[in-house]
Amino acid sequence: MRIRTYTKRDIAIRLGDKLGISTRKSLVYTDEVFNVIRELLCEDKPYVRIEIRNFGVIESKPTKAKPKARNPKTNEEIFVPAHKKTHFKPGKILKSYLRKPI
Repeated sequence: MRIRTYTKRDIAIRLGDKLGISTRKSLVYTDEVFNVIRELLCEDKPYVRIEIRNFGVIESKPTKAKPKARNPKTNEEIFVPAHKKTHFKPGKILKSYLRKPI
């Protein structure tokens, strides 16, 4: 079984087809949407929540520092500093579609 990977360009092509605009123009729009989302997630605020109705929620949350984590290869104890992580929670429409049996 082969997994199809969609890229930003594939999204731009579909957007251009739906809106009836050129691929170059739709690529600029798609780039800007992703840039704005990236900028919002990279803000210095500890919690960032981006809610896109009928699609889902993208959150950025802080994690705690782990002073006694272990490297599984060497079994050496290491310190992992606090950092931010992202989380995606699908919306109702997307979740109900993904729950259907294949």
